[in-house]
Amino acid sequence: MESHLTVLAPLAAVWLAAGWLADGMPRLDRARALRRRAGWVLTLTLTGLGGTVAVLVAGLSSAGATPADRAAAGLALAATPALAVAVCTVRRVRRLRAGAGAFAAAPGTPAPHGLRAAAAHPLVGLPLQLTGLAILPAVVAAGAPDVFGPGVTGPAITVGALGVAAIGVRHALRHSRLAERAAQPRPASPRAAGPLHV
Repeated sequence: MESHLTVLAPLAAVWLAAGWLADGMPRLDRARALRRRAGWVLTLTLTGLGGTVAVLVAGLSSAGATPADRAAAGLALAATPALAVAVCTVRRVRRLRAGAGAFAAAPGTPAPHGLRAAAAHPLVGLPLQLTGLAILPAVVAAGAPDVFGPGVTGPAITVGALGVAAIGVRHALRHSRLAERAAQPRPASPRAAGPLHV
Protein backbone atom coordinates (compact mmCIF):
# COMPACT_ATOMS: atom_id res chain seq x y z
CA MET A 1 0.00 0.00 0.00
CA GLU A 2 1.30 3.42 -0.93
CA SER A 3 2.15 5.51 2.09
CA HIS A 4 0.29 8.57 0.80
CA LEU A 5 -2.82 6.40 0.41
CA THR A 6 -2.95 6.08 4.20
CA VAL A 7 -3.38 9.87 4.30
CA LEU A 8 -5.75 10.30 1.36
CA ALA A 9 -8.16 7.44 2.13
CA PRO A 10 -9.21 8.66 5.64
CA LEU A 11 -9.46 12.22 4.33
CA ALA A 12 -11.72 11.10 1.49
CA ALA A 13 -13.83 9.12 3.98
CA VAL A 14 -14.29 12.21 6.19
CA TRP A 15 -15.35 14.38 3.25
CA LEU A 16 -17.69 11.75 1.83
CA ALA A 17 -19.28 11.18 5.25
CA ALA A 18 -19.83 14.94 5.65
CA GLY A 19 -21.41 15.12 2.19
CA TRP A 20 -23.64 12.12 2.88
CA LEU A 21 -24.86 13.55 6.21
CA ALA A 22 -25.43 16.97 4.64
CA ASP A 23 -27.44 15.37 1.85
CA GLY A 24 -29.85 13.89 4.39
CA MET A 25 -30.44 17.08 6.38
CA PRO A 26 -33.39 18.39 4.29
CA ARG A 27 -35.29 15.14 4.89
CA LEU A 28 -35.26 15.59 8.67
CA ASP A 29 -38.63 16.84 9.87
CA ARG A 30 -37.76 17.51 13.53
CA ALA A 31 -35.77 20.55 14.65
CA ARG A 32 -33.76 18.64 17.26
CA ALA A 33 -32.67 16.00 14.72
CA LEU A 34 -31.74 18.74 12.24
CA ARG A 35 -29.65 20.52 14.88
CA ARG A 36 -27.86 17.29 15.81
CA ARG A 37 -27.17 16.42 12.16
CA ALA A 38 -25.90 19.94 11.46
CA GLY A 39 -23.50 19.55 14.42
CA TRP A 40 -22.12 16.32 12.96
CA VAL A 41 -21.77 17.91 9.52
CA LEU A 42 -19.95 20.89 11.02
CA THR A 43 -17.58 18.64 12.99
CA LEU A 44 -16.74 16.48 9.97
CA THR A 45 -16.37 19.55 7.77
CA LEU A 46 -13.92 21.24 10.12
CA THR A 47 -12.01 17.94 10.46
CA GLY A 48 -11.82 17.60 6.68
CA LEU A 49 -10.70 21.20 6.24
CA GLY A 50 -8.04 20.83 8.93
CA GLY A 51 -6.73 17.60 7.42
CA THR A 52 -6.70 19.03 3.90
CA VAL A 53 -4.83 22.15 4.95
CA ALA A 54 -2.33 20.08 6.98
CA VAL A 55 -1.59 17.79 4.00
CA LEU A 56 -1.23 20.72 1.60
CA VAL A 57 1.10 22.59 3.97
CA ALA A 58 3.18 19.45 4.54
CA GLY A 59 3.44 18.94 0.79
CA LEU A 60 4.52 22.53 0.18
CA SER A 61 7.12 22.48 2.95
CA SER A 62 8.78 19.22 1.84
CA ALA A 63 11.17 18.86 -1.07
CA GLY A 64 11.36 16.03 -3.57
CA ALA A 65 8.95 13.18 -4.29
CA THR A 66 8.08 12.41 -0.68
CA PRO A 67 4.78 10.80 0.38
CA ALA A 68 3.66 14.23 1.62
CA ASP A 69 4.24 15.66 -1.87
CA ARG A 70 2.27 12.84 -3.49
CA ALA A 71 -0.58 13.27 -1.00
CA ALA A 72 -0.65 17.04 -1.61
CA ALA A 73 -0.67 16.43 -5.38
CA GLY A 74 -3.64 14.12 -4.90
CA LEU A 75 -5.50 16.96 -3.20
CA ALA A 76 -4.87 19.45 -6.01
CA LEU A 77 -8.25 18.76 -7.61
CA ALA A 78 -10.04 19.02 -4.25
CA ALA A 79 -8.53 22.39 -3.31
CA THR A 80 -11.17 24.50 -5.10
CA PRO A 81 -14.28 22.80 -3.64
CA ALA A 82 -12.56 22.73 -0.23
CA LEU A 83 -12.11 26.50 -0.51
CA ALA A 84 -15.82 26.84 -1.32
CA VAL A 85 -16.57 24.77 1.79
CA ALA A 86 -14.42 27.06 3.93
CA VAL A 87 -15.96 30.25 2.51
CA CYS A 88 -19.63 29.28 2.11
CA THR A 89 -20.59 25.95 3.65
CA VAL A 90 -19.18 26.36 7.15
CA ARG A 91 -21.03 29.64 7.67
CA ARG A 92 -24.30 28.23 6.33
CA VAL A 93 -24.12 25.08 8.48
CA ARG A 94 -23.39 27.13 11.60
CA ARG A 95 -26.39 29.36 10.91
CA LEU A 96 -28.53 26.33 10.20
CA ARG A 97 -27.49 24.71 13.48
CA ALA A 98 -28.23 27.90 15.41
CA GLY A 99 -31.61 28.28 13.69
CA ALA A 100 -32.58 24.69 14.43
CA GLY A 101 -31.44 25.19 18.02
CA ALA A 102 -34.00 27.97 18.43
CA PHE A 103 -36.77 25.45 17.66
CA ALA A 104 -35.25 22.41 19.37
CA ALA A 105 -36.32 23.14 22.96
CA ALA A 106 -39.20 20.69 22.73
CA PRO A 107 -38.34 17.20 21.44
CA GLY A 108 -41.16 16.94 18.90
CA THR A 109 -40.96 20.43 17.39
CA PRO A 110 -41.21 20.16 13.61
CA ALA A 111 -38.45 21.71 11.54
CA PRO A 112 -39.83 24.68 9.58
CA HIS A 113 -39.75 24.44 5.81
CA GLY A 114 -37.47 27.48 5.75
CA LEU A 115 -34.81 25.64 7.76
CA ARG A 116 -35.16 22.56 5.58
CA ALA A 117 -34.82 24.77 2.49
CA ALA A 118 -31.66 26.28 3.99
CA ALA A 119 -30.33 22.75 4.60
CA ALA A 120 -31.06 21.89 0.96
CA HIS A 121 -29.20 24.91 -0.42
CA PRO A 122 -26.64 23.81 -3.04
CA LEU A 123 -23.83 25.61 -1.20
CA VAL A 124 -24.33 23.34 1.82
CA GLY A 125 -24.12 19.83 0.40
CA LEU A 126 -22.62 20.28 -3.06
CA PRO A 127 -19.14 21.58 -2.08
CA LEU A 128 -18.80 18.83 0.54
CA GLN A 129 -19.71 16.13 -1.95
CA LEU A 130 -17.48 17.61 -4.65
CA THR A 131 -14.50 17.70 -2.30
CA GLY A 132 -14.96 14.03 -1.40
CA LEU A 133 -15.42 13.04 -5.04
CA ALA A 134 -12.37 15.07 -6.10
CA ILE A 135 -10.13 13.07 -3.74
CA LEU A 136 -11.38 9.69 -5.00
CA PRO A 137 -9.32 9.61 -8.25
CA ALA A 138 -6.11 10.10 -6.27
CA VAL A 139 -7.16 7.36 -3.83
CA VAL A 140 -8.00 4.95 -6.65
CA ALA A 141 -4.80 5.76 -8.57
CA ALA A 142 -2.70 5.25 -5.43
CA GLY A 143 -4.45 2.00 -4.55
CA ALA A 144 -4.29 0.41 -8.02
CA PRO A 145 -1.79 2.29 -10.20
CA ASP A 146 -1.46 -0.54 -12.75
CA VAL A 147 -5.21 -0.86 -13.36
CA PHE A 148 -5.92 2.81 -13.97
CA GLY A 149 -3.49 4.05 -16.59
CA PRO A 150 -3.42 7.30 -18.55
CA GLY A 151 -6.02 6.02 -21.05
CA VAL A 152 -8.70 6.07 -18.36
CA THR A 153 -8.25 9.76 -17.54
CA GLY A 154 -10.48 11.17 -20.31
CA PRO A 155 -13.53 8.95 -19.69
CA ALA A 156 -13.12 9.39 -15.93
CA ILE A 157 -13.20 13.19 -16.29
CA THR A 158 -16.30 12.98 -18.51
CA VAL A 159 -18.14 10.70 -16.09
CA GLY A 160 -17.08 12.89 -13.16
CA ALA A 161 -18.31 16.07 -14.87
CA LEU A 162 -21.68 14.46 -15.67
CA GLY A 163 -21.97 13.25 -12.08
CA VAL A 164 -21.19 16.70 -10.70
CA ALA A 165 -23.79 18.27 -13.01
CA ALA A 166 -26.42 15.74 -11.91
CA ILE A 167 -25.66 16.35 -8.22
CA GLY A 168 -25.85 20.12 -8.72
CA VAL A 169 -29.20 19.94 -10.54
CA ARG A 170 -30.61 17.66 -7.83
CA HIS A 171 -29.56 20.07 -5.06
CA ALA A 172 -31.00 23.07 -6.94
CA LEU A 173 -34.36 21.37 -7.58
CA ARG A 174 -34.72 20.19 -3.98
CA HIS A 175 -33.83 23.63 -2.60
CA SER A 176 -36.31 25.29 -4.95
CA ARG A 177 -39.12 22.90 -3.98
CA LEU A 178 -38.55 23.42 -0.23
CA ALA A 179 -38.17 27.19 -0.63
CA GLU A 180 -41.50 27.36 -2.49
CA ARG A 181 -43.16 25.34 0.26
CA ALA A 182 -41.73 27.71 2.89
CA ALA A 183 -43.01 30.75 0.99
CA GLN A 184 -46.57 29.48 0.61
CA PRO A 185 -48.98 31.53 2.74
CA ARG A 186 -50.77 29.59 5.42
CA PRO A 187 -54.55 29.62 5.30
CA ALA A 188 -56.08 31.93 7.86
CA SER A 189 -57.86 30.25 10.74
CA PRO A 190 -61.62 30.94 11.16
CA ARG A 191 -60.94 32.73 14.48
CA ALA A 192 -58.49 35.12 12.84
CA ALA A 193 -61.03 35.99 10.16
CA GLY A 194 -63.55 37.17 12.73
CA PRO A 195 -67.29 36.41 13.00
CA LEU A 196 -69.28 35.84 9.85
CA HIS A 197 -72.07 38.33 9.14
CA VAL A 198 -75.13 36.88 7.45
